[in-house]
Amino acid sequence: MLLKKAAAAVAAASVALGLSLATAPPAAAASGQLVRYGNTNPITSSSSTWRCGGSEAIATNMVAQVCAVRSANGTGVQAAVILRNNASYSRSVNVSVNLLNRTDGTVGNWTCDSAGVSSNSWSVCFGRTLSRTSDHSAWGFANGTDLGSSPFV
Repeated sequence: MLLKKAAAAVAAASVALGLSLATAPPAAAASGQLVRYGNTNPITSSSSTWRCGGSEAIATNMVAQVCAVRSANGTGVQAAVILRNNASYSRSVNVSVNLLNRTDGTVGNWTCDSAGVSSNSWSVCFGRTLSRTSDHSAWGFANGTDLGSSPFV
């Protein structure tokens, strides 16, 4: 209810100020790439720069965190969600991740549906690498849990 009132207030203020209010459906998400790392930490094993939000519990013995990843040469950036399964059995996780910048907002979104994560292992759902040198951050979800945003990279 409070959200509806806030939206109505924004719409009324926009009209009063002569601003147009346009809405568009969200763009369809592209398929992400799931990479299985086994017992290798994906961050410490990479030459890329990772900026990640905090780890969030998404199930018993399972955590996820959202990251923005900058290529080692500094010309590419991508969004990622790290999945760590500490359980003794495999898990299936639905992941979505968005890549954002300060100017354009969301520049891409990707999903890894029914991502299989083996027992006691790491997996990462990566979005496509985009050729961009400006600051970007990522926002993600895993099994419906909002992982928040990463710092800018």
